[in-house]
Amino acid sequence: MRDTRERILDVALEVLGKNPEAGMGAIASAAGVVRRTVYGHFPSRTDLVLALTRRAVSEIAAVLAETTAAREAPDEAWAEFIARLWPLAHRYRVLVVLRRGEYGEEIHSLLGPVEKTLADLVERGQDGELFGRHLPADVLSEVAFAAVFAIADKDLSRGTLDVRAASMTSLLTLGVPEGRAKALLEGGTTWNR
Repeated sequence: MRDTRERILDVALEVLGKNPEAGMGAIASAAGVVRRTVYGHFPSRTDLVLALTRRAVSEIAAVLAETTAAREAPDEAWAEFIARLWPLAHRYRVLVVLRRGEYGEEIHSLLGPVEKTLADLVERGQDGELFGRHLPADVLSEVAFAAVFAIADKDLSRGTLDVRAASMTSLLTLGVPEGRAKALLEGGTTWNR
């Protein structure tokens, strides 16, 4: 039963990633099950989208917790977080599109704890003069975080963008000087290990 549910979620990510307007029937067909099976696990499309969001939040929160625990300096922690977030940004990029629509409030609410942790990290970086103060910490962290998902989404159509582009953009958005951002990318971040 759990395997079927997880398979439906995996397929839903693929289907919705190609067409965010896809219905439950398209998801059922792609999963190789009947619609009744999908509705048995997710009574509505909203339930399905929120289940995807909960799974994304859980995975992102785990990466964020590991990263912030392992790195003292906020700019290093942010660079490491984005490097480790990149595969998740590809997988869950459809949530950015869905967040703009009817599911926005629910998705935003579920992302709340992640956004709070990121805002705290940015605030620490601002206090330590590592990040700019051109926006309040909560807004700045959300913009820098969202940029990674936007780049991941565009990467799929172009295939020319990578984790370095996402990391550099995110760090520059935070107000990290370009030289320092380059040093962070060339330092001990995940993709160099």
